[in-house]
Amino acid sequence: MDDTTSAGPRRPNARGQGERLREEIISAAVRMLGDLADDEALSLRAVARAVSISPTSVYLYFPDRDALVAAAMERCHAQMLQAADDAEAAQQDPALGLRARILAQAAWVREHPGLYKVMHESRVGMPFKEVLFTRTTAAVQRCMDAGVAAPGDAATVALDLRTAVIGMLSLRINEPDLPWPPFPEQADRFLAKLVGLAPPAGEGH
Repeated sequence: MDDTTSAGPRRPNARGQGERLREEIISAAVRMLGDLADDEALSLRAVARAVSISPTSVYLYFPDRDALVAAAMERCHAQMLQAADDAEAAQQDPALGLRARILAQAAWVREHPGLYKVMHESRVGMPFKEVLFTRTTAAVQRCMDAGVAAPGDAATVALDLRTAVIGMLSLRINEPDLPWPPFPEQADRFLAKLVGLAPPAGEGH
């Protein structure tokens, strides 16, 4: 497919609308990365065509493809983080709050598997992902402070939990034919073994 031709003329942005165009470029990249599930397959020319601008216009906002991928993933990560934060905030019990964070993250991944693959399989640097780890560490610490989890190094526990959850979510995307149990059951085993949380009342495992 020839991706050297833009989708047609676009009227120049008025003064002050450059940020809007930047967001449109990111939105187009997010849509394409979700479909491609591979940032190496993303073409800046195709992104430009989707936004109806010239390829050179993209470079006014992003010096290269990696910069655009990073910006797209930063937006996606912020959305996933917000979903996790909101889910935890809806729970008064710290153990249920931590569980809600994990389940909300998984729900976002189920809706955006291609984007999640890019987020964790791309070679592009994404330092913003550390925020999710920091929030999870704080959630683990709240469980320890409340006495529902054994005392210890919350960061170490959160890192183990992060490794388990990311690995499991990635495997579910890449190897969907494995006999996967319902995600909440697997998440509760992680929380019990790695954090020391008791299963939620009424949940049998």
